[in-house]
Amino acid sequence: MNIYESAENYLETILSLHETQGLVRSIDIANHLHFSKPSVSVAMKKLRESGYIEVDKEGYISLLPAGEEIARRIYERHKLLTQFFIHLGVSPDVAAADACKIEHDLSEETFQKIKEHALGRSPQA
Repeated sequence: MNIYESAENYLETILSLHETQGLVRSIDIANHLHFSKPSVSVAMKKLRESGYIEVDKEGYISLLPAGEEIARRIYERHKLLTQFFIHLGVSPDVAAADACKIEHDLSEETFQKIKEHALGRSPQA
């Protein structure tokens, strides 16, 4: 699954906004990310053409299965890493910002080990 970090951020944002407010439009994404509406519109077009989202006639955005899979993976990483960093004593704002920086680049192996540690599970041999 090869996708750019910016696309992962958009998909994660769509998922997050959908969970907090229900319906999501481009303007909601632009406001949340502090991006211009034209920039978000271009990104939504690319995500739609790539089969990650669909946009209905009212402009509401929904994740398609491929987009939802990516969004959930990144969102899980973001939430777990943020909580892990807070547990280490990092302030919530810094923890969230740092999680955002590494959630895309962290290997699956390292993330799984952090997850096991954070959830108190012993590593599997």
